[in-house]
Amino acid sequence: MFSDYMLSRGRKKTKKQEDREKELQQNQLGEYEQEPLLPVLADNIKLLQSEMGNSNDIVVRELALEGEGGFIKVAIIYVQGLVDEFRMNESIIQPMQSVPFQAGPDDPSRVQDELKNKIVAAGRVEEAKDWKKLFEGLFLGNALILLDGCNTALASSCVGGERRAVEEPKTETAIRGPREGFVEALRVNTALIRRKIRSPKLWMEQKTIGRETQTPVCIMYMKGLASEDTLQDLRDRLDAIDIDGILESSYIEELIADQKWTPFPTILNNERPDVIASNLLEGRIAILVDGTPFVLIVPTELNMFFQAAEDYYQRFDVATFLRLLRFFSYVLALVMPSVYVAVVGYHQEMIPTPLLLKLVAQREGVPFPVYLEAFIMELVFEILREAVVRMPTIVGNAISIVGGMVIGQSVVEAGIVSPPVVIVVAFTAITSFVSPTYNLGIAARLLRFLLLIAASTLGFYGISIVLLLLLLHLSNLRSLGMPYMKPFSPMFRKDWKDTLLRAPMWMMRERPQAIAVDNLVRADMDTKELEGQEPVQ
Repeated sequence: MFSDYMLSRGRKKTKKQEDREKELQQNQLGEYEQEPLLPVLADNIKLLQSEMGNSNDIVVRELALEGEGGFIKVAIIYVQGLVDEFRMNESIIQPMQSVPFQAGPDDPSRVQDELKNKIVAAGRVEEAKDWKKLFEGLFLGNALILLDGCNTALASSCVGGERRAVEEPKTETAIRGPREGFVEALRVNTALIRRKIRSPKLWMEQKTIGRETQTPVCIMYMKGLASEDTLQDLRDRLDAIDIDGILESSYIEELIADQKWTPFPTILNNERPDVIASNLLEGRIAILVDGTPFVLIVPTELNMFFQAAEDYYQRFDVATFLRLLRFFSYVLALVMPSVYVAVVGYHQEMIPTPLLLKLVAQREGVPFPVYLEAFIMELVFEILREAVVRMPTIVGNAISIVGGMVIGQSVVEAGIVSPPVVIVVAFTAITSFVSPTYNLGIAARLLRFLLLIAASTLGFYGISIVLLLLLLHLSNLRSLGMPYMKPFSPMFRKDWKDTLLRAPMWMMRERPQAIAVDNLVRADMDTKELEGQEPVQ
């Protein structure tokens, strides 16, 4: 195959191949894509089919409709699978065939006006004045109506096709709360948010990003709550994106981030409409991308990654306990293996004598030092976790159970590692799953190896140096210009009510400062009057 390829590169092109390439280059729209359509219907159809490579999913339905003074040539063009064909027949084809035209083929512009304003029964009919708008409407699921003698087309909304139904999100489940999650359809997602916030102040702006994919990207915000400076900054960053395709919201997340070199996520993603709605009510901005159920929220703070939707559907004391538990578990997942290596390898005087004797007895006969034990076990567990994620669900569950039990027991019985290392690594793995956001857990998994290296060289001094550098790095991060460590650095005491602690609802009267700059009052209630009221008999 390779030799044939090299021989084909050395051959000269035949005259037929050269003529074919010239023909293809002439048929490509290229820089003429913003030019108006051709006045002849047959030429428009031929050019469109040539540009699409005569693809089979491009359906062209040609009709001859009766008008004043003769028949009117009309073509309906759509992409099979993106259009609801039953809806198209009901709202476009049947009205066109049943309602007589008052104009004739001599006045195509008047015929087009009749189609747009009187005959086509679709909810939205827009005019495509150039080839770029025509292709955008075609791939958005519209049915295109082209007339002979008219250099513009009509794009009628008939979006359909197979789509995933709204169901409970699998990445963030809740015992109490709504059971609906976002899907891959942009308009379904915007409707889910509008069902939560029934206010005319919920504004939406849409952009098209991606030279080839032409992906619709939508930003939603509450007018009067979101900062205008932050909105303009986001618009500028989205407009500056020049890429061939946007296939998922992670593309947008990476391209608009303030800091590129950091393991920590600076933009929150979520697939629950209630979470997005609550953030919009605080003055934040949502970024929705067509084709993915994950919606982005900007600006973002570090403490938001330790919060779950269920925190607001339970009592404040229970929610506070769960948040502190998540934060404590994340710290353990980050430093527990390195602390064990530092204590056993360098600071044995910190271990009580009976426990030290047990550790020494259990490590007898192990050929590797303690830091290499921990490093090997962490690496094995990461490989096992990645294998479980990539395997089918049924096979993955079996691998996780069998792999964990067999590997853990086998390495201990073989004397390769000591039992305490297996316990530490297993408990670290459990604590890493407590974090409600997957992105933040990945950061802990990466930094865990860095802390292991620091602990194996300098003990607790190395851990302290890495943690100090990590704290400085977090203090330097920004999320769309806002400090990542807010409200702790810089300090906003009033915003502490909804961070690692969750105050009662009647105490959270104000929205977070530096987010909702124009309207800080969330609830107008007098807590003292509420406390003094007697129960109704």
